[in-house]
Amino acid sequence: MTTIHFTEVTTSTPEQFVAALTDFGPGRAEVFANSHDDYLTVHDQGPGYADVTEGSPSVWERLHYNWSDPNHVVLTTTDSNVWGGASGHTYTFTRRADGATLIDVVIVREGKNLKGHLIAGLFALGGKNVIRKAFDNTIRAIEAHNAITTNRTEV
Repeated sequence: MTTIHFTEVTTSTPEQFVAALTDFGPGRAEVFANSHDDYLTVHDQGPGYADVTEGSPSVWERLHYNWSDPNHVVLTTTDSNVWGGASGHTYTFTRRADGATLIDVVIVREGKNLKGHLIAGLFALGGKNVIRKAFDNTIRAIEAHNAITTNRTEV
C-alpha cells in the first residue's frame, strides 16, 4: 500500500474547491486530467455524497464521494480495475487568515492485481511529484475558473 501526503495553498475557498471536485458534468477532464469524460458515470448523487465511476481506459475507479463535512472530503474507492483495499483520497481544508486555503491531501493506493501493485510501487518511488504536479494543475484550473466567475459577477 502506498500513501502519498502533501499540502497545497490555493486562493480558492473550500466551497469553491468542493464545488469543482463535485461537479461531474462535461469538461471535468479540464480540471481533473485523469478523469476522462468518456469514462465518467454518476450512479447516484444526493446532498453531500455521490457514487461515481471515473478515470481513463487504463485506470478507472468507482468512488464514493462524501462531502457532508465541507472542510473534510473523503473519496473511498469501492471498485476499480487496479485499486482495492483502503484506496481513496482525503482532502482537508483549512482557511488561513490571509484568505487563502490550505489543502491537506492524502491519497492511498493499494493495488488489487499486478498492474495495481506496479503502479502503486511507481507512486512510492517517485509518483508524489507527478501527483503533486497534476494537483497543482487542478488548483490553477479551479482558481482560473473562480477568477472568471468573479469577474462576470462584478461586471
